Amino acid sequence: MPRPVSHETLTTMVPHTYHELRSRLRIALALNAVIIVAEFVGGFLTNSIGLIGDAGHNLVDQGSLFLALYAHILTARPATDSRTFGYHRAGIVAAFLNSFILLLTAAGITIMSAERILTPVPIQGGWVMLIALISFVANLSIALLLQHGAKDDLNIRSAFWHMLSDAWVSLGVVVSGGAIMLTGWSVLDPLVSLFVVVAIVRGAWPLFKESLEVILESTPPGVSPAQVAATIESIPGVKNVHDLHIWAVEPRLIMMTTHVQVDGNDEALTTDLLQAIRNRVTSGFKIKHLTIQLETECCHPEAVHCDLSKLHDQHSHPEFLHSHH
Repeated sequence: MPRPVSHETLTTMVPHTYHELRSRLRIALALNAVIIVAEFVGGFLTNSIGLIGDAGHNLVDQGSLFLALYAHILTARPATDSRTFGYHRAGIVAAFLNSFILLLTAAGITIMSAERILTPVPIQGGWVMLIALISFVANLSIALLLQHGAKDDLNIRSAFWHMLSDAWVSLGVVVSGGAIMLTGWSVLDPLVSLFVVVAIVRGAWPLFKESLEVILESTPPGVSPAQVAATIESIPGVKNVHDLHIWAVEPRLIMMTTHVQVDGNDEALTTDLLQAIRNRVTSGFKIKHLTIQLETECCHPEAVHCDLSKLHDQHSHPEFLHSHH
């Protein structure tokens, strides 16, 4: 059986970065496990619901880190007959789920804060502040550990924001605990938590939107289909560009397919045109993979984007020269 044409995997695109991030995720899992145990024990010893709640939050993050690591490992698997793009989208799905969990966490903290504002409870200082401070330092260290890959990898970014949000929650406990010890105002604890919620949402919402855009195969940010079409049409011999589609399998792997109407059908000239189009598009935009179909006729030259709902109404067929992958 012929093997499918395989796209680049993360290990071939950035091998050193891939293995480094995998190691960092494993270290993050180990450190977070220590934090969870310390906060649960500290919470029971000090009768602090806040610490126990923070430990539960970290337990959710542990699951998110496992999800991020599993998705990161999956993305390195090669393409198969049933998954011709490989597992690149695994990281995007993990980022989407993790960002959604973050938004749910923010909602949960908001509800608990509202309940605490309405019915304040005594907040213990001393040990609670100390354990929360240790948790803050540990969570921030894990976040900084993951920051290296957070810029380009949505999956790693989701894990980064999970740990950074935990650091903010712990810092909120430290700040509110100190303020309560000085003033006796226990209502400061839920009020500080609401500021933490704002910070979590500010990080999670853009991540949620970006991962959803990739899943919906929207045009990647920074890439203009109009500019791509204009660039191709500026090449001598090109008459028209239509059925242009640009999407991302994941942010570092942008794909494009298009139909290009050209003058004549000379094989040598069309080969040169294909190469010219490829050079212009790959050098001017961040598009990694192109599929170009050259045609000598165009049924709908005014339609840059294909309307899939009208495909069943089309009966005429332009003359195809050949395609290029």
